[in-house]
Amino acid sequence: MATVGLDKLFYAPITEVATTGDETYGIPVMLAKAMTAELSVELAEATLYADDGASEVVKEFKNGKLTLGVDNIGRNTAQALTGAATDDNGVLISASEDGGNPVAIGFRAKKSNGKYKYIWLYRVKFAVPSTSLSTKGDSITFSTPSIEGTVMRRNKLDKQGKHPWKAEVDEGDKDVLPATINAWYTSVYEPNFK
Repeated sequence: MATVGLDKLFYAPITEVATTGDETYGIPVMLAKAMTAELSVELAEATLYADDGASEVVKEFKNGKLTLGVDNIGRNTAQALTGAATDDNGVLISASEDGGNPVAIGFRAKKSNGKYKYIWLYRVKFAVPSTSLSTKGDSITFSTPSIEGTVMRRNKLDKQGKHPWKAEVDEGDKDVLPATINAWYTSVYEPNFK
């Protein structure tokens, strides 16, 4: 179903277990007011040819690119996402050596039926935000930042022995419990396979 909106953009810090690299997630925090979210995915692909034709094709998630258009990236969010630091005068300082830690990113998109699609991307590493500014002319034009991140798979295996990179659910699907939707932003969703 088509989507007609985007809101509730959150991030959750990741702590990695030193011996395994498995992720645990902190409490989700509002990132900014969401304007746009563009997710593109790159696949690793291989084709096995036999008897003069394609016999097997394998396509696996390699990584993705997430570009977020937001109303503002505050000082605390910039620190959390990019590794920038605040000096003793409260000024945000970005250095060439900065390289923030990966975070989980969650958001929702309103569908044309009034329900929502909820998404968590389990591991995203962001670059320094880009900004486009222009002088005021005859009309008012808003200038807002965008930030681009690389989406990666989790280190932690799920109960099926796979490395998930995204969780998504459509509100209102018959097998989706209301508790799943209600808890979406209280913590990063963990796969639940029996």
